[in-house]
Amino acid sequence: MARRIEVTGAGGVRLAAWEFGDPPKGDPAKAVTEPAIPSQSVAERGRGRPAENDDGSRPGVLLLHGLMGRASHWASTARWLSERHRAVALDQRGHGQSEKPPEAAFTREAYVEDAEAALEQLGLAPALLIGHAMGALTAWQLAAKRPDLVRGLIVCDMRASALGAASQREWGDWFKSWPVPFATLADVRRWFGEDDPWVERPNPSRGEFYAEVMQESPDGWRPVFEPEQMLKSRETWVYDAHWEELTQVQCPALVVRGLDGELGRAEAQEMVRVLPRGEYAEVSDAGHLVHYDQPEGWRTAIEPFLDAVLAPEAP
Repeated sequence: MARRIEVTGAGGVRLAAWEFGDPPKGDPAKAVTEPAIPSQSVAERGRGRPAENDDGSRPGVLLLHGLMGRASHWASTARWLSERHRAVALDQRGHGQSEKPPEAAFTREAYVEDAEAALEQLGLAPALLIGHAMGALTAWQLAAKRPDLVRGLIVCDMRASALGAASQREWGDWFKSWPVPFATLADVRRWFGEDDPWVERPNPSRGEFYAEVMQESPDGWRPVFEPEQMLKSRETWVYDAHWEELTQVQCPALVVRGLDGELGRAEAQEMVRVLPRGEYAEVSDAGHLVHYDQPEGWRTAIEPFLDAVLAPEAP
């Protein structure tokens, strides 16, 4: 089960947070419980308010998706986390069921302030932050900014080096190549899993990943996000390196990469070296979408770190 809770982010942007498992103690009338995060519609639904946190026996975990992602991409991870922890995934601004106002800021500062607001408004802190790609950058920037809110950090396949102007141009061209609208979700899965020029070999999990961010419109299936907002979000970090923020992360941190992902082994190990309390893990037979490509391998890679960081403190 996933329960939607509204969070007010930077500049008043309304964000949808999704709590998995049993909600904390509080007024159940203030919460909206749904059987699953819908993947085929971004229609407005009832909103709940965060209930009071429990007695602290379940450490908080905030999961942050990557660019173009949504909270439901974390559903599998969040469900097993919720067995022992309070697991919440956030639809970041411009994504999922969160607001996408044209005038909103899509800066690094805005994304970090949104995650900060989620931790504070949901009573999750001090929390473990788990981020994929852009969400991982947001997570380590928040950990550097507000060490009091973060007890641990997991970085999944995100580079600290600058990607450069060529990378941004390639993304702009890639968005233009999408054959939208797609006639069916099967067409979405086939294009992103097989036909996309960026796909080196068939990858069904990639097709499923992108099917999750599509919504039905009168003329077919289109993304739930605005590509222009995605490019605007991306241009605020691709031109810069982010090593300095890594050096400022005081909590334990785990850098995870897929062997065929975008984060190379040498850079990942350098990130571990730069982090004051860094550790390293890798998942075989996985690409950039590590937790989608190999969910069991992903769990095996991060569980020892989770157990160490989120273990209850001795009385």
